[in-house]
Formats: sequence, structure tokens, C-alpha cells
Amino acid sequence: MSVKHPIIAVTGSSGAGTSTVKVAFEHMFHREQITPVVIEGDSFHRYDRAAMKKAVAAAADKGDANFSHFGPEANLFGDLAELFKTYGETGAGKRRLYLHKAEEAEPYPGLKPGQFTPWEEFKADSDLLFYEGLHGCVVAEDQKVDIAQHVDLKIGVVPVINLEWIQKIHRDTIQRGYSEEAVMDTILRRMHDYVHYIMPQFQHSDINFQRVPVVDTSDPIIARDIPTADESLVVIRFRFPDTLNVDFPYLLRMLHNSWMSRRNSIVVPAGKMGLAMELVLTPILRDMIEKSRKIKGES
Repeated sequence: MSVKHPIIAVTGSSGAGTSTVKVAFEHMFHREQITPVVIEGDSFHRYDRAAMKKAVAAAADKGDANFSHFGPEANLFGDLAELFKTYGETGAGKRRLYLHKAEEAEPYPGLKPGQFTPWEEFKADSDLLFYEGLHGCVVAEDQKVDIAQHVDLKIGVVPVINLEWIQKIHRDTIQRGYSEEAVMDTILRRMHDYVHYIMPQFQHSDINFQRVPVVDTSDPIIARDIPTADESLVVIRFRFPDTLNVDFPYLLRMLHNSWMSRRNSIVVPAGKMGLAMELVLTPILRDMIEKSRKIKGES
């Protein structure tokens, strides 16, 4: 961890809502005049899209039915931990991009969607490092990796698992053209790594945002629609609220129809998730940057 060069990690599986957090942080960075260096978790996958398909097939041929993007074999856990460590010490580091779509690949001649850009050094001129992806808080004793130890603010974003499945099934069948059977095969193949490398991160996170539907999602395979914001709540859990100086009375006043379910948890309508994030995170972010700039002699 580093007061001088702070690191924020937003961790959650695909479709969990990490993009909502990313937008909230973009608003806060602009408003507070903060310059982040942004790290996308997908850029630390070990394989590009084509190579990953081959790796999955090769693993299946060897009888490994659990090889997935969620696990250590398909990711560069050590490299991510090293980046966090280096940034915390120097404010510099090395990064690359994973090109998801044709529009993202367009500025890079010779590269296609599903490939990586070359690794490049970035300068020590940022206020903080902002990570968004699958593995920002991994602690894996079997891999001798502790990424979480380098992160100053750890944020988990996770829906209840049936909602996560519904979102993935809808996205992959409607937007990507996969069959329900193929999507379920992927979900089941990922389950081992989800249990061992994704889910345990949320015990280390400082703040968790968990979306909970209030409609029946008991069978995600037959669900016709993704529950809307009006059909959902968000549970915000603070690991150590006193350490973060969380002002619960203020949050309850500002977030209409919110309530506290435990002494460290507040429940808000899902439609207010973005607002809740900004209200919760802005004072924490301001304190973090103020301490950093003081040490750097900038304030």
C-alpha cells in the first residue's frame, strides 16, 4: 500500500456492474481534477482471444474441465502484483490494452479485436492508479500471490449469483449469438475458479456493492428478462466503516428510501447506485489525494 502513489481496485466478474463504478469514478476524477492511470483487468489475461480458445481446447483434451479466464493459468497474477508494487513505490509502471472491439483496434494498425497492444511504460505523472477487472484483490496462497496487499482502496462489485448468471446468459445469447447450452457450459467450467479466485476477493474488499433483485430469479436459465433497477436493491457493505469515516446519517438523508440493514451496511434502490457510489466514495477519494499531494509537496 502507498500513501504517496495510491491504488484503487474495482473488482467484480463480467456483468457485475463494475462499469457503473467506472463511470462514477470518471465523474469524480473530472470533478476533483484527478489524473488517474487506468488499468483494465483484461490486459492481464495470459492469452489473446484466439490463443485462449486453443488453450481451453487443449485443457479439455487433457481432462481439465475447469480451465477459464477466472483462474491463474489464464492470467498474469504475478505481473499484476508487480505492477501494483512498482506503482506504489515509484508512481510508474508498464501496461497494455486488450482490444475488445473493432473500434478499439482501429488506432492500432495490424492489430485485430481480441488481441493485445504492446506493453508500454507510463510516466510517473498520475495522481493514482485505477484498476477495473476480475482480479484486483486476489490473494492466492497456492500461487504465492497477494495482489490485495498493494491496494489502498479495494471495492467489490458483485450481484447475487443467479442475477449474474441471468445477465451472462442474456448477453451471450442475444448479443454474441451463443446457444444457452454453450453459455451454461462456460458458466460450469468457470465455477471452480469462481469459487477459488473470484469470490474470496470480497472478504478483502473495503466496500462491497451487491445488487439484489426483488423478483423471482430462482431459475436463471428460463428467466426472460434481466431484473431492472426498479426491481433491484443494492447492499453497500463497509468492512471497517469507522476507518473510512462513513457518515451513515448523511447517506440516509441523501439517498431516498435507503435504510441500514446492519451497523456496517446500507441498502439503497438500485436506480440510485451511481449516486450512492459518488456520495460514498468522494470523501474517501478526497482524503486519499490530499494525503498523497501533501507527501509529494503539492499542497
